[in-house]
Amino acid sequence: MKLLVRNIARNTSEEELRALFEEFGTLQSCSLVLDNDTGESKGFGFVEMPKIGDAKLAIKKLNGKEIDGYKLRVKKAEDKAAE
Repeated sequence: MKLLVRNIARNTSEEELRALFEEFGTLQSCSLVLDNDTGESKGFGFVEMPKIGDAKLAIKKLNGKEIDGYKLRVKKAEDKAAE
């Protein structure tokens, strides 16, 4: 299941994000979305977890959790509509 993670502190690293979600199960992928010009985090990213149960638990436990003064918003990522 692919998760959208929003409202991430700009100074949070991909490793920190990965560690946060690995507490709930195996990660298939983890990536922060970076600004093309500055290379800095845009404050959101994606985490992919192969087990749906693990992903749902991560959503339940991390959505609304405060990290570095920011309340994370975690939800299932919407599939992009085929054009």
